Amino acid sequence: MQGNHNIYKPIKATVDRVIKESPMIKSFVLIPEKEFFFKTGEFIELTINGYGEAPFTPSSSPLETKKIEVTVMKAGYVTEKIHALKRGDVVGIRGPYGRGYPLDKFYGKEVVILGGGCGFAPIRSLMYNLIAEKEKFKKVTLCYGAKTPDECIYKPFVDELKKIEKFEVLRSVDHADETWEEKEGVVTVLLDDINVNIAESVAVVCGPPVMMKFGTLKLLELGYPEEKIYLSMEKNMSCGLGKCGHCMMGKYYVCKDGPVFTYDEIKDQPDIWI
Repeated sequence: MQGNHNIYKPIKATVDRVIKESPMIKSFVLIPEKEFFFKTGEFIELTINGYGEAPFTPSSSPLETKKIEVTVMKAGYVTEKIHALKRGDVVGIRGPYGRGYPLDKFYGKEVVILGGGCGFAPIRSLMYNLIAEKEKFKKVTLCYGAKTPDECIYKPFVDELKKIEKFEVLRSVDHADETWEEKEGVVTVLLDDINVNIAESVAVVCGPPVMMKFGTLKLLELGYPEEKIYLSMEKNMSCGLGKCGHCMMGKYYVCKDGPVFTYDEIKDQPDIWI
């Protein structure tokens, strides 16, 4: 853990920009009062003074230390207050916490990433890392799904991603309209279209629990070993420090031992998809 040495005390950050990604999702560009360091896949606690805090995996590049971006779906009391933030408002950041993606284990391999909905947030942070070190990877394939075209987030980022050598983007929506020219169906249908050498590949899965469950099962069916499927688990994390027990998953504290796990680490734990 770097940056904030008092793990219980948030540092101040000012809202610099608010980006509407979809009807229910906004991104917030925050300027911390001092440089903030995190590794891709780690998470922070975002504090709204007087209302509470909630955990988010940054969606910005870990290589950028003077600003941090979080992407938030409006889904409850605290996230509703976050969505009301505007430029100039001050929030708190606690962290970073947890275990992120082990990039060194991805080197020399093809990387297949399966994401859904707001699960694109930690994936985008990972993608920034992969882009910065693209010479270390054979190929990167992003499979991303949303419910409708309007709910597809990071559209400008996706457009830029498509232009980068070694990177391929496949998208699907559950319910297409006349404007949609890509795949229709749940995100796992995209795995039928990938061209990958599984023996030389790793897979990353991040999104809603039901999507992660069936995405993992599909990857296993394709022949991925359990230890080469990396899951970003975010189970009701609260304190971020392994003290409150809210995020316990069998023998693991997701906030301390994760949120990134391999499937073989957690497959025998109870209720991993809830």
